[in-house]
Amino acid sequence: MAQFDYKINGTDLQYIHFRLNSGQQVIAEQGAMMFAEDNITIDTVLGDGSDSRFGVIGRFINAVKRSYTGESMFSSIYLNDTASPQTLAIAAPGPGEIVPVNLDEQGGSIICQKGAYLAGERGQRIQLAFQKRLRVGFFGGEGFIMQKIGGQGVVFIHASGTLKQVALGPNQKLKVDTGCLVGMSSTVRYDIKYAGKLKTGLFGGEGLFYATVTGPGTVWMQSLPLKRLSKILVTAAITGRGNSSVLGKLYLLLIIGVVIFSLFNGG
Repeated sequence: MAQFDYKINGTDLQYIHFRLNSGQQVIAEQGAMMFAEDNITIDTVLGDGSDSRFGVIGRFINAVKRSYTGESMFSSIYLNDTASPQTLAIAAPGPGEIVPVNLDEQGGSIICQKGAYLAGERGQRIQLAFQKRLRVGFFGGEGFIMQKIGGQGVVFIHASGTLKQVALGPNQKLKVDTGCLVGMSSTVRYDIKYAGKLKTGLFGGEGLFYATVTGPGTVWMQSLPLKRLSKILVTAAITGRGNSSVLGKLYLLLIIGVVIFSLFNGG
């Protein structure tokens, strides 16, 4: 399939504007559509729409596994089956940045945090990526399960806050807050390290553990994970700091509800 013609618009609340040529199709998370031209055909498929040698039962099992990665069991497919180009827009689930990643340049797959996937080319697969080490699973922020996105072409993932991309050389290491890690090349090694001092872990604000990533490969990080944002909002709601009016507190509680909903739905 020819490469997508797309443009990412916006700063904090972004969306992808696709220009689909005849026969091109985009697969995206449910509810991510912003708009689509009338001639775009929209369909819903179980999982990522890929076939299984076990038929419907196999596709259902794959869809259930997909749900454990923070994505929905169903996906939406947008197809241009006309002779002329058609436009489509897919929106981010929250504040942050949309990151296009060419899987062909990453050896065919990347590892991401749960719920990072937004859209891509049909044929890309989202699979479970288990953390092999117990301490990574217990203290790594994302648990034992992350998502492995494999296939060809460009995949779009979402990062909260501002994105930072770092290219690591062979055996080059980087310390990362566990919640700030969005994705990494499949060649990058991921581990959890103790902060070193109990005083630093308890009172330093960074926790007892941090992640280390070791190259070669690319690492994508986000500046404001939703879990950190929700903690700030809850603290502000309890103390009333910066929101003295009743309407202000109600508005803040509404925002907290939206953030919590996003967390429980793979945001």
